[in-house]
Amino acid sequence: MQRRDFLKLSAMAGMAAALTPAARAFTIPDPAQKAVLKISIQEGVAPGNSLKEKFDFMEANGIVGLEPGGGGLGQRVEELKTAMEGRNIKISAICAGFRGVPMSKDKAIREEAVESIKEIMTAAGALGSTGVIAVPAFNNQNGLENKEGREVLVKDVLPRLGEHAVKAGTRLILEPLNRGEAFFLRQVADAASICRDVNHPGVALMGDFWHMTWEETSDFAAFIAGAKWLWHVHIASRKRRKMPGEDGEADNYVDGFRGLKAIGYQQYISFECGSDGPREKTIPAACKLIREQWEQA
Repeated sequence: MQRRDFLKLSAMAGMAAALTPAARAFTIPDPAQKAVLKISIQEGVAPGNSLKEKFDFMEANGIVGLEPGGGGLGQRVEELKTAMEGRNIKISAICAGFRGVPMSKDKAIREEAVESIKEIMTAAGALGSTGVIAVPAFNNQNGLENKEGREVLVKDVLPRLGEHAVKAGTRLILEPLNRGEAFFLRQVADAASICRDVNHPGVALMGDFWHMTWEETSDFAAFIAGAKWLWHVHIASRKRRKMPGEDGEADNYVDGFRGLKAIGYQQYISFECGSDGPREKTIPAACKLIREQWEQA
């Protein structure tokens, strides 16, 4: 054995020995479950004046998931089901749309959020959706302080929502935001720790490349941290939240895609963004970029 090889192996052994028992016990989920790339798009982002027009565009570009908003979803279940008949399109996640604030100081407002989210979950389950996206509180909302708010979420709000999610056949998906939008829950690992403590199959999390740009030190590490609780991903350009590719070289997702491949990710990557140019052109270009970088990862 050459000296440099010996030194390399010795360094690796030293690093392994320095790990805590918990760190040594951590394993990345079995990559034998090969990750799949399933592109989704928010309903308001997809071009078209009707579901038919939107779905025609989506199918022409290999987009297989639709992410509608939660507002009024209960009244749209049959409309969406009918529109999806004979299509290679499914409902991915449901983007919020609930009333109230899950982490409000006011218990009545928290209860309003719980009941509203339950209504959306019932519709989400009927549509076969991945889950309902929820943010505990935005910066402009009168939320509890971090410690008290986390306790209310973990011990009260999330277990109840998780129970209803399981009954409905879906899940609640916590979304970390960047510091400009939320004072609480800003990193994927923070959401993972909440999911761990709630320990309920109806409570999951997501990552959003836009928010991760400002809050994470590594996209790869963020998705590894989220691992078994990761059920949805949002994507946008990394400087201005436009279509991937519209911010040039900054729009690199390879590190994150490697993380998704490492955990055998099976869910959707969904466009949540604006566009400088006509979406009929920028969306196909963004799909091409995503597919190319997925192959590189």
